[in-house]
Amino acid sequence: MTSKRAARETQITFDCADPAAQAAFWAEALGYRLQDPPGNFATWDEALDAMGVPPERRNDASAIVDPDGTRPRLFFQRVPEPKQAKNRVHLDVRAAPGLTGDARMVALEAEAERLVARGATRLQRYEPAPPLGAGHIVMADPEGNEFCLD
Repeated sequence: MTSKRAARETQITFDCADPAAQAAFWAEALGYRLQDPPGNFATWDEALDAMGVPPERRNDASAIVDPDGTRPRLFFQRVPEPKQAKNRVHLDVRAAPGLTGDARMVALEAEAERLVARGATRLQRYEPAPPLGAGHIVMADPEGNEFCLD
């Protein structure tokens, strides 16, 4: 017998030093947008004023959402400690779906250049190695979190 479970939403959370900057980078990288302020507030500053959040705490968290509402929300929270080691889980940014060989790597290189201009760091390129390796580029966001251009 199978039980029915309610559908669950997924949120991906990043621990970071600068939530606003990380949210801006990932919104640009993924085509997301900053989450709207709650209620009828026109801006986040209005909402945070109404909530009594002091100015020095206004960059404690930020969130971005998919404009189409299909991909998970990304939440960025300030933590005091810096990144210590390689990520055990990372995002793959699908920058060349359906492409193979040279065309794939050209598309990945173009996306790597675009993201480097926005604060990412290029770490390593892996050449295509058929039959299973299509080739990818390992990158790091502005705070050093690894992700792949795939």
